[in-house]
Amino acid sequence: MTMSMSSASLPVFRAMLGNLSHILDKAQAHAEAKKFDPAVLLNYRLAPDMLPFTRQILVACDAAKNGVARISGVEAPKFEDTESTLPELKARIQKTLDYLATVPAERLDGTEDKEITFPVGREKTRTMKAEAYLKHWALPNFFFHITTAYAILRHNGVELGKADYLTGGRS
Repeated sequence: MTMSMSSASLPVFRAMLGNLSHILDKAQAHAEAKKFDPAVLLNYRLAPDMLPFTRQILVACDAAKNGVARISGVEAPKFEDTESTLPELKARIQKTLDYLATVPAERLDGTEDKEITFPVGREKTRTMKAEAYLKHWALPNFFFHITTAYAILRHNGVELGKADYLTGGRS
């Protein structure tokens, strides 16, 4: 039996966004315990040419919502990208989860051969079949930004482990 597009996307995006929200809770708790303003984490980068922490969260959310929208044909909401605090980033994650909950599985299933054209950078586009787009673009991009956000927090002393990344602290 083949795996459906909905089962390969929606539960994965939902679970990892939940884990991302969990690591933001741990970042907030760390800042409170160490008595520093959590805003210092928001602009932190691992390298000068990488996006800062806030953008990692925003791009991860957009990768999930836009990926599902492109495959399903269900219009994604537009978000303003004005988040400037950890609670606002958590709200962004929740808005993304709320959108994903509105997309019916049947809008994704059977779309494997649908042509998806999507932006690559500011001036280019790329076209792939939906299954390849999900497997080789949307999910890897999503995981990259979540992993980078995790690494930024770990680098800044937030006590995170694999369980936080994979299960959001749930066993």
